[in-house]
Amino acid sequence: SGKSTLAEALARLLVVPAGSIFVGGEDVTDLEVGLLRDRVAYAPQSAFLFSRSIRENVAMGLAPGMDPDHGEGAERVETAVGLAGLEPDLDSFPDGLETVVGERGLSISGGQRQRIALARALAAHRPMIILDDSLSAVDAETEKAILAGLGGVLQGRTGILISHRLSALRHADQVVVLDKGRVAEVGGHQELLDAGGLYAELYRRQLLSELGTVRS
Repeated sequence: SGKSTLAEALARLLVVPAGSIFVGGEDVTDLEVGLLRDRVAYAPQSAFLFSRSIRENVAMGLAPGMDPDHGEGAERVETAVGLAGLEPDLDSFPDGLETVVGERGLSISGGQRQRIALARALAAHRPMIILDDSLSAVDAETEKAILAGLGGVLQGRTGILISHRLSALRHADQVVVLDKGRVAEVGGHQELLDAGGLYAELYRRQLLSELGTVRS
């Protein structure tokens, strides 16, 4: 439907025509690319990790000059790791945060890769954070716990959450439903359920699927 395309366009990873996308009332094509990207933290669904330690991968989101091993830099890394739900996994890694992951993170699970990428985006502490289905590889309960913890972090910032799990969107101020590349519905979670349209139908199907899984 174009969800990831929209996320990439917001971060100017794609070229868009003038008058298409506005951030803070400004046409993104009028903004210097580096300036725009300094405002945006982006956690994609397919997270890319470097063959470095977990700490170093997370620290790539820090501002230049911040030391990931000391002071505010280290504090931001550790806070981001906690918010991303990675702390319970650290004991299973041979060297905790200093564990080196293989190229593209092939030595760890998909869910762990996604959470490291999420921690990187959170450590960046940018005015806008885009989560592009970035928790699709974790179970629903873990995703729910992580999103609950992000509530305070997103205060005063713009958070864009792309998700196939509609239950993850229940606390969003506004939900935009895309269908075949077009905006089908816009509104709050409960408002769209009450409207009985595409969102309500998709939510009903997911709820029935989850109930079926629990019963089986």
